[in-house]
Amino acid sequence: MGELNTFLPFIAMFAVVYFFMIAPQRKRMKQEKTFAAELKRGDRVITKSGMHGKVAELNDKDNSCVIETLAGKIKFDRSAISMEMSRKLNAPEAKK
Repeated sequence: MGELNTFLPFIAMFAVVYFFMIAPQRKRMKQEKTFAAELKRGDRVITKSGMHGKVAELNDKDNSCVIETLAGKIKFDRSAISMEMSRKLNAPEAKK
């Protein structure tokens, strides 16, 4: 029983770290992966660097996409896309 009492604080610290840091990060990674897989042509997106554009092409071979911006077409990795704006722009505005 004495040995268990010495390890109990370490077990509790690991549980806290897991539930507050590791589990939410796994959930976020899973959401990003499904988001990148659900991209389709015509979606208006924002990259992680802040560039706005519309998805022009999707390439499954190298997991990339071509985004059409005002400056032209630019090729990005799908993981570089931060969010999809088409749904947000087309969603009805909530009344305040």
